Amino acid sequence: MTFQVGDKVIYPNHGLGIVERIEDKTILGTTCGFYHLRIVANDTTVLVPLANVDGVGLRRAISDEEVDRLFGLLGDGKIDNHQNWKGRFKDNSDKMRSGSIYEVADVLKSLTFLAKSKSLSFREKRMLDRAKFLIISEVSEVMRETAAAIEGRVDGALERCFSAKARTTARAKVAKAVAPATAPRRAARAS
Repeated sequence: MTFQVGDKVIYPNHGLGIVERIEDKTILGTTCGFYHLRIVANDTTVLVPLANVDGVGLRRAISDEEVDRLFGLLGDGKIDNHQNWKGRFKDNSDKMRSGSIYEVADVLKSLTFLAKSKSLSFREKRMLDRAKFLIISEVSEVMRETAAAIEGRVDGALERCFSAKARTTARAKVAKAVAPATAPRRAARAS
């Protein structure tokens, strides 16, 4: 994937950046091209080798249509449930590094849901905050709306997600309770 000066790009786990220039640098006798990115959130500069764009997960900011898909995903009621901390943390860390806003949305949903039932470890709390920041900052830039307005939309989508999850769980419990009661009748009819 190639970018031009002025393009808005997403650098995984850092957020929105703007390509300020593209230049060749010689390091240890090897000349390589680099993107100079200014990370908007903290006004730092990051150099990304042109040859390693895919390796680091650099991508364009999402489109307006993808924002709709993102909010659909945030509110769909499907939440990853890992019981053990170690497996959950590893999976979530991998998703955060992927660069995909949809993977980051999964992390946001699962950790927010988990935080409603127990307190998160310091590292998971930090990851939750980071996931929310990355989504809000990218969407607010794409939609040209304030971070506060986008945060309200994200929170609303998460509430829809948790309500849908609760309805699904309640239906499953009812179905499980009803299933054993109807099984003997079916067996009696069959004989």
